Amino acid sequence: MNNNVGSMDRTARVSVGALAGLVSLATLASVVSLPAVVSPVLGIISLVMLGTSMTGFCPLYTLLGVDTCSASPQ
Repeated sequence: MNNNVGSMDRTARVSVGALAGLVSLATLASVVSLPAVVSPVLGIISLVMLGTSMTGFCPLYTLLGVDTCSASPQ
């Protein structure tokens, strides 16, 4: 299992994951008025984003042949 998620990608995933998690919890607490189905969907998205950012590996990137680790700034 090789890393295929670069540092900028990890930062974006942590940000999106944290935001999705907060909205999910806010929906559960009825702070945000969204349909009930949104909370578990956002919770799963949050866990996937945070998990892939922590491990540095994204299975979907492997299927698509994407690797953001080797991208060199120009």
